[in-house]
Amino acid sequence: QVQLVESGGGSVQAGESLTLSCVVSEYVYAGGCMGWYRQAPGKEREAVATIDAEGTPKYSESVKGRFTISSDRGKNTRTALLQMVDLKPEDTAMYYCAVDPITYYCPGYRYSWGQGTQVTVSS
Repeated sequence: QVQLVESGGGSVQAGESLTLSCVVSEYVYAGGCMGWYRQAPGKEREAVATIDAEGTPKYSESVKGRFTISSDRGKNTRTALLQMVDLKPEDTAMYYCAVDPITYYCPGYRYSWGQGTQVTVSS
C-alpha cells in the first residue's frame, strides 16, 4: 500500500510563493494519477491540479497561470511538486496530496490521501 508524505505548507503574504512536496513510497506502478486538492473552512474539497502518468497537467481555473504541478519517479517512489506563485488570500486552505496508482489518466477514481499541509495567505 502506498504511503504519502506532504511538506512545504506555511504562512505567507499575498504575492509570495510556496512549493508543496508529496513523496509517495511503495510506488511500484507504471501508471497513476497524482493530484493536489484543497479544502478551505466551510467549503468542499476541490481539485487544484492533477498530473497523469504521461506528465500531462490539468489545473483549476482559479490557479491556472499561478500554480505548476510536476512529477518525478525514483526507485519505488513518486514525487509530486506544486509550485505556487502570486499567492492570494483565497488560496488559504488545507492542501492534500492524492494518488491513484492504478488509473493511467486523471482524474483518479480511488485515491489514497496524504495528511494535508496548511497554506495560509494573508493580505
